Formats: sequence, structure tokens, C-alpha cells
Amino acid sequence: MLKIAFLNTAKRMLSTKITPHQEALMARGLPKKQPIPGVANIVVVASGKGGVGKSTVAVNLAVSLANAGKRVGLLDGDIFGPSIPLMMNVHEEPLVDDRNLIIPPVNYGVKCLSMGMLTQQGDAIIWRGPLVMSALQRLLKGALWGPLDVLIVDTPPGTGDVHLSLAQNVPISGVLLVSTPQTAALEVTQRGAGMYKTLGIPIFGLAENMGHAICGNCQHKIEIFKNTTQKFANEMNVKVLATIPLDGNITDCCDTGIPMVLKYKDSEYAKSFQALALEILNKLEKINKDKTKK
Repeated sequence: MLKIAFLNTAKRMLSTKITPHQEALMARGLPKKQPIPGVANIVVVASGKGGVGKSTVAVNLAVSLANAGKRVGLLDGDIFGPSIPLMMNVHEEPLVDDRNLIIPPVNYGVKCLSMGMLTQQGDAIIWRGPLVMSALQRLLKGALWGPLDVLIVDTPPGTGDVHLSLAQNVPISGVLLVSTPQTAALEVTQRGAGMYKTLGIPIFGLAENMGHAICGNCQHKIEIFKNTTQKFANEMNVKVLATIPLDGNITDCCDTGIPMVLKYKDSEYAKSFQALALEILNKLEKINKDKTKK
């Protein structure tokens, strides 16, 4: 009975039409969406699901874009569990200029910024939502990011404060979804995609991560899971932009702060990110052309 009552209440809430006056009241107090000075495009790496390799994808995509000659930034949006400092081997506290703007450190041709650079290693961040949103606002708008062609934002699991704060504060060019190919992960990713669609933010496509491995001897492709990626991609109406293999060197590269695409440039792993970077650049080029026409 409780479940039925809850569902009926939810249906009434969703079906209730919001009047223009109510919409204006709800908009009060929200930050005004403004671009980051000098940043041409913002691409969010998201999933909704944890443990699918979003940060690893964000790091290797950012470095691949930099290798393609683009000016790239990487923002760690995971306030509670930042991993970008480790993966990008950037641990020093950032400097601040005379306007109190944070200067993001640079490594591998990528400007990086993370809450992990502003706190002591091992310290737990125990904050409620408003403080999280304030911290993200500082990292987004209180840093000297420009000039950049692309700012990649690595996000935490879920569909909460960080995602909503991003959507409210800055114009997002598009979202790259990341998931492993099993149903449990894809179902949650599908919900994450639904959130961004509801907010009117384009979904660039899906990167399938850790779905297969490559045999080191015969280079044969070994499927690890029962693959359901394409089925869910069709349901989400998105394209699978890349299938990224599982590689035994990934853990070592992440732990030592040397991205796979740099240390193993000729691997299938690196090639998959080269293809993914090209897909993202093509999407951005099309969006920017459409903006120019308008």
C-alpha cells in the first residue's frame, strides 16, 4: 500500500503543470548560467554508476585531445573522492594570481584542478550540499582556465548536487556517458542519461569501458561480459562512440600517474582513445558550426 501511495503521489507531481509564475519563483536564487572566460567547450564525463572507470576515461580522453593539438583542461568534479591528482601526477597546491584566481597546474599538456589539490591527502571532506556546490563553483569560475578549446569535467556517480550545479552554472556542450557492458551498470547509466536529457543537455554518446580484453599473444579479442551495450544504446538513442578494452597495465598507469595513452601509445587501448577524441572533436565542430549559423 505504501508503495502504491508513493507512486501515485509521484505521478501527480510529474503530471502537474508548472505555471509561468511558479517557474519564475523556482528560478529565484539559482546562479545565472554563464560561460567560463576563455573556455570554448565544456564536456562532462558522466555515468550515474560508480566503478565504471569515468575518471580513467576522463584522464585518457583529455590527454588524447591534448595530443591532437587542442588546448585542454581537466576538472575533477568529484569533491568527496578526487582521483585526478593521482592519475595525472599533479599533487602540488595550485598558485593564486593577484585577482584571487586559482592557476591550474599543467601536466602532459593538460590544465588540471581538483579538490584533492586543496586538501591534505587522506583528509575526509564531510560537507552538505551547499558547501559542495560552493566548492564546485570556485573550481569552475574561480580559476584561470582560459584559453581552452575543451574543458573535460569528471563527475561523481549519481545525479545529485554536482551534476545539477554544473547544469545551472555553465553551458555544457555535451555529455559523454561511460559504462561497462553489463545490464546492472547500463541501467543506472540510462537513468543518468535521462537526467541530462531532462535538463536539455546533449548526449554525445556512450563509451563502453572494460567490455573486452586483447590477448597479448594472438591479439584475439576476448569478451568478458555478456554484452548488452548496443541494446541499451538503442533505448537511450545514443551512439556507441568507443569500445575501450580492459588492459592489465591500466592499474599501474593510474597508480603511477602516467596515462595509458602516453605510456603505451601503440596499444589498442590508446587507439580506442584516439578514435574517441576524434568523435568528440567532430561533435564539438558540428555544435559550433550550428551556433555560428544562428
